[in-house]
Amino acid sequence: MRFLPLRTRRLGLPRRAVSQILLTQLAIAAGVLLLATGLFLAPLSHQLDDQAMRRALAIAQSAAADPNLAADLLRSGPTADSPVQAAAERIRSATGAEYVVVLDLNGIRRSHPSPDRIGLPVSTDPSDALAGHEVMEIDQGTLGRSARGKVPLVAADGEIVGAVSVGIAYDSVRDRLVGAIPGLLAYAGGALAAGALAAYLLSRRIQRQTRDLAFSDIAALLAEREAMLHSIREGVIALDPDDRVRLVNDEAARLLGLTQDRADTLAGRPLDEVLGAGRTSDVLAGRVTGRDLLTVQGPRVLVANRMPTADGGAVATLRDRTELEHLSRELDSTKGLIDALRAQDHEHANRLHTLLGLLELGLHEEAVAFVTEVVGVHRTTAEQVTEKVHDPLLAALLVGKATVAAERGVPLRLAPDSLLPDRLVDPGGLVTILGNLVDNALDAAAGSAAPLVEVDIRTEGRTAVLRVRDSGPGIPAGRREEIFTEGWSTKQPRAHRERGLGLALVRRLAERQGGSVRAGGTEDGGAEFSVVLPEALR
Repeated sequence: MRFLPLRTRRLGLPRRAVSQILLTQLAIAAGVLLLATGLFLAPLSHQLDDQAMRRALAIAQSAAADPNLAADLLRSGPTADSPVQAAAERIRSATGAEYVVVLDLNGIRRSHPSPDRIGLPVSTDPSDALAGHEVMEIDQGTLGRSARGKVPLVAADGEIVGAVSVGIAYDSVRDRLVGAIPGLLAYAGGALAAGALAAYLLSRRIQRQTRDLAFSDIAALLAEREAMLHSIREGVIALDPDDRVRLVNDEAARLLGLTQDRADTLAGRPLDEVLGAGRTSDVLAGRVTGRDLLTVQGPRVLVANRMPTADGGAVATLRDRTELEHLSRELDSTKGLIDALRAQDHEHANRLHTLLGLLELGLHEEAVAFVTEVVGVHRTTAEQVTEKVHDPLLAALLVGKATVAAERGVPLRLAPDSLLPDRLVDPGGLVTILGNLVDNALDAAAGSAAPLVEVDIRTEGRTAVLRVRDSGPGIPAGRREEIFTEGWSTKQPRAHRERGLGLALVRRLAERQGGSVRAGGTEDGGAEFSVVLPEALR
């Protein structure tokens, strides 16, 4: 469903995110180009100035190297028809310089493009050149601003007799700079056009990805998402295409046994590293497919559903089914007890009818013996259990299971050397373990030729050892580890819950107490489950 934000008009920047991004990118591109152009023109101007001054200096050096020029300066006077003026004008014409001025030691011009200025002092200070130094500069003279080069004029005997000053019109330098600007602007315009096109294409892509929302709408959606994810009572965990964690909400952290401090640092970490290998990681990563998949994480029974996202990742939801599973198991137990009570009701009615018949026939001694036998059987079972199992919860469980087993035609007995003191650390956990194992044993033994279920409970120091044996068909050796996997079962699922969690819960409860559970076989081909719980007694 597309989100349709409320549109309001306002002055300034456009509201649509794509328009703001496009304008921002164009402004950045234009600014960068202007800055780059300015940074390029500044050194270009300096470079052109330097080239002009060096060219003027080179012309002056070439002129001063002519030995005839110094000799002519010493022989002739400052006149327009002197050989010095003729040589200077010849050099000026050949090199394209603005002027070539030869001056004597007094700074008097001996040559000049304007003959009327011959014999007059130069307009700039010639002292550096007359002192034997070469000079490059940009200066203002009688012919305007020019790039100048000045060198001393040395006679054949090595004495400085004057100087040569050459100038190149600065207008030509500026013209070269101005001439470079159109080409530079053309490149800059092309770069700006390419940047504008790229910005437009990028903005169109962002428009499709953001569904043409404004920045305020995106911020509101993010705030709503955060509030929703952390307030719902369903766990949510998002993964990227490489099965790395994107986010975990508070409920998912609680259900998966992650503290909130740790959950805040999960982003970017592989799922298998966070949860460890197992069915929960396989379900969330999509390695196990299906709807409403059951998994056990720690002490919790979870229902997981996974939905792929468009970028190849996935979002998984988790629901806590622990209480529902406990209620389902209590319902199973209650249903079994109801069936047992219903059967006992029929049996009790038959016994009452028998007792009534004996009394009506006057067989009082036979009636007393019959009642004694019936009451004694039930009392004996309870006494046998409480004599060996001192914990009231486990004793009550075994008495109830014995009644159900008797109605199903499967004898349930305690091993002769069984003994459990009333010092259990977690009797509730042991009740769950024993109840699941006995239920499975009764189901397995019910169809055998000589049905029997035997429970052996004993202690070794503070360690509790529990064994449940049945006379059923047994478990193939190659599948004795597989049966502890969540969802594995040989039975048809019932209407109110799925199968395949009992043994998985048994293993998790045993491991939570630092113990272990193992499946094996008996001599007569049945199955035997052994549970070892260290530190089970106080």
